[in-house]
Amino acid sequence: MSVISRSERAHASVTTGRDIVAFGTRAPSIHNTQPWSWRIDGSRIDLRADRGRQLHVADPEGRHLTISCGAALHHAVVRARTLGFEAEVELLPTAGDPDHLATIQLVPGRPDPEAEAEAELLGRRRTDRRRFTAWPLPDDRLDQLVAAAVEPGTDALTIREPARRVRVGLLVSKAAWVESHDPRYAREQEHWTLPTPEGGVPETHRPAPHPRLRVSSRYDDPGSESMGRDPVQGTDGLVVITTEEDGPRDWLRSGTMLCRLWTEAMTAGLSLVPLSQLVEVPDTRAALADEIVAGAGHPQLLLRLGWQEISRNPLPPSGRRPLDDVLLP
Repeated sequence: MSVISRSERAHASVTTGRDIVAFGTRAPSIHNTQPWSWRIDGSRIDLRADRGRQLHVADPEGRHLTISCGAALHHAVVRARTLGFEAEVELLPTAGDPDHLATIQLVPGRPDPEAEAEAELLGRRRTDRRRFTAWPLPDDRLDQLVAAAVEPGTDALTIREPARRVRVGLLVSKAAWVESHDPRYAREQEHWTLPTPEGGVPETHRPAPHPRLRVSSRYDDPGSESMGRDPVQGTDGLVVITTEEDGPRDWLRSGTMLCRLWTEAMTAGLSLVPLSQLVEVPDTRAALADEIVAGAGHPQLLLRLGWQEISRNPLPPSGRRPLDDVLLP
């Protein structure tokens, strides 16, 4: 039997950690800001917020930053499980250090076939903003999808009633109008969405600017000929991610819930698009909480679900920062 040296074990640990972190960086993030940094220390991996990549106009509290990091944490945990590790996660492990969002402790185990299937879906995931088809989304399919995505402290509320759907559409339009008339927001969005090899939003992924707004609406796809339509279509599935409380721990869990809903949607053959505008504007988020969620929790994200045309080509992956740029010494 060969004996593995301490240096060989250390090298294997670093290689494994880099693999896990690399997969974590494929997670979705607000405007593809990738607002995370990581540190590998043997079998321990720390996830930290990168405040230099926070949207200080659209996300002054860091809610979307933390949700994005929660999605990255979920990706990393799934990858660890495919490599034969149990990933023991502690959220907000360091009192007095709000940027230390999570610690993953790797414990040797066996590769998890369910994690392998989920990792395959996460690896193919794209934020596809192209307009959905008019095919209806059956309620029972949406119910099954939501029921399969479970995360403690979070919930997914489906919006079906016509009056509530109309109200959500009006709130989305109001949020888009408010943001479009804030030049600070326009400058921030333009800065972060400019496509580069390391980030931004590729042209293939970007909606066309709405003629009545000063910045691109995340509802309208390139070449859209019907700009006066309602922002929420009758065949869209609408889901609001809610949490019991409204702090960093809840935001991290919302990122996990987002990923679980996304992979469940992909398994069902559906496309999912997160819509953050509605919760970025305080007035529309408050209205969403009071009128639509109605005491069932704190709204964190609105999601649209629907069918993409079968003939559409899959989108290429958006740019990502080099691994060494997100790793801390």
